Amino acid sequence: MNFVFLGPPGAGKGTLAAVVASRFGISHVSTGAIFREAIKNQTELGKKVKAIIDSGGLVSDDLTVALVQERLASLKTGFILDGFPRTTGQAEALKNFAKIDGVVNFELDDDTVIRRLAGRRVCKNCGKNYHAEFTPPKVEGTCDACGGELYIRDDDKPEAIRKRLMVYNDQTAPLIEFYGDEIVPIDASKAPDEVLEEFVSKFNLNN
Repeated sequence: MNFVFLGPPGAGKGTLAAVVASRFGISHVSTGAIFREAIKNQTELGKKVKAIIDSGGLVSDDLTVALVQERLASLKTGFILDGFPRTTGQAEALKNFAKIDGVVNFELDDDTVIRRLAGRRVCKNCGKNYHAEFTPPKVEGTCDACGGELYIRDDDKPEAIRKRLMVYNDQTAPLIEFYGDEIVPIDASKAPDEVLEEFVSKFNLNN
């Protein structure tokens, strides 16, 4: 099956997508991961993408669509699109090269988004994620897995979070109207296991 995961930053789309992908043999296609790879390789494109992401903005539709289309063409499994489409223009383009079986909207209020993202910490060495409140490391500022230094991503700082929410509400929320009755809503404020259970149940994935 092919899914589109919608919802504000911090709703847990990426976490759930990774679990579902592993359990059911579906590919997790994250535009964020595609962009971070370009940034890590320090290409000219990567430098442009980094500047946009750090400021809380969105990469252009044409560039994003091209990257996603290329990735989907290489897959031999179903997929979960995490972070795409972000705009109605991207959604229109997606219809031209992929069949979508389920559009899921992970619902979460702004206050909870800020609380979740502002507490996120990432290891500089291995990339492992922690949360100052929910999943803290054993030693503050130090990764349990490799001993690396933990840091706050630029796009997880309060000012960038607020901008990301503004961008989401202005450009991405209209996708709710675009997809209309196709959307399956899920309460993302619940514990991760409960969110997973609701998702699996609504799409009968265990059958």
